[in-house]
Amino acid sequence: MLRFTTAGESHGRALVAIVEGLPAGVPVSGDQIDRELKRRQWGYGRGGRMKIEQDHAEILSGVRHGLTLGSPLALMIENKDWANWTDVMAAEPRDIAPEKSRRVKRPRPGHADLAGGLKYDVRDMRNILERASARETAARVACGALAKQLLSQFGAEIRSHVIQLGGIPDKPLELTWETIAAIPEDAPLSCADAIVQQSMIELIDRKKKEGDTLGGIFEVVARGIVPGLGSHTSWDLKLDGRLAQAVMSIHAVKGVAIGAGVEASSLPGSEVHDEIAYNAETKDFIRATNRAGGLEGGITNGEEIRIRGHLKPISTLRRPLRSVDIDTKQEEAAAFERSDITVVPAAGVIGEAMVALVLASAMREKFGGDSLGEMKRNCEGYREQLRGY
Repeated sequence: MLRFTTAGESHGRALVAIVEGLPAGVPVSGDQIDRELKRRQWGYGRGGRMKIEQDHAEILSGVRHGLTLGSPLALMIENKDWANWTDVMAAEPRDIAPEKSRRVKRPRPGHADLAGGLKYDVRDMRNILERASARETAARVACGALAKQLLSQFGAEIRSHVIQLGGIPDKPLELTWETIAAIPEDAPLSCADAIVQQSMIELIDRKKKEGDTLGGIFEVVARGIVPGLGSHTSWDLKLDGRLAQAVMSIHAVKGVAIGAGVEASSLPGSEVHDEIAYNAETKDFIRATNRAGGLEGGITNGEEIRIRGHLKPISTLRRPLRSVDIDTKQEEAAAFERSDITVVPAAGVIGEAMVALVLASAMREKFGGDSLGEMKRNCEGYREQLRGY
């Protein structure tokens, strides 16, 4: 079983993560982890924090001479902005003047501020804001980079792209793997259609001037995934449910769709289900369409896994919405923290990480093995079984 956990606050000293369940002998590239972290920070419409942080993951344990040991792997990502928050976010008691405390008492609509304050009975909602911040996802991306490096040993690849932003285009883009793979790394919004992307950029510029924010839809695509991951036998083993939870856990995601998604609910079965054929040459069952998004009955079927995250606009607006001061109970403008206009491309990178972590966990569950070599032998035996089916 592969699992991970993260810790750290947005303006604390660092983010840390622990990944358990990687077999021994997996090649680990720190540069590849940092590349994923850089991709998360990229994207038109990001805020000033991205100019401060130049994320780098330091591997603290679990790797020796470039190979995993089979023991827990610990990572740390330093927060460069910590230098400006050492008193406000100190672990030790501090006497700080009220005007310098950066206390948050005007909750932002759409954020965890008020709900978290009520739950944990705190009068300074910075206690909630700091952990609820999407800064935490940097640690997730680092963990996902490790999962990707394991999956690559079995020929699996994962990519993401933006298919709609702020309602542009009217209908989300539907593109082949080849088109998605051809998107340049420096594409401002990770969108394959240059004309559509330019319209998105113009909308972002307009909303920035208006002090507003924008949401959108990203799609994560995984290919080279062996059929048979997941299970139909229990609700919590269904891989589509696990993937949906993983993507839904990303900050600001309010909806998840797999394959045809909600569109399938309005179509007849003849236009939804993927007809099955057999390729005698490759000894594979194949489908001309993939409306199921690579999953049937909670089990991978060998087709590309396609999952979409529907992202709401960021809840911190430069033109604040109405809120209430929790002390006076009087109406006031919501608090403002440094923020972005849109983060849809970054959310796609985080989506890749979460999908990779779930798929890597499913691979570990099915093929086990204390070492990468043992896991590969188990997988090859299963592939041989499939060829004789």
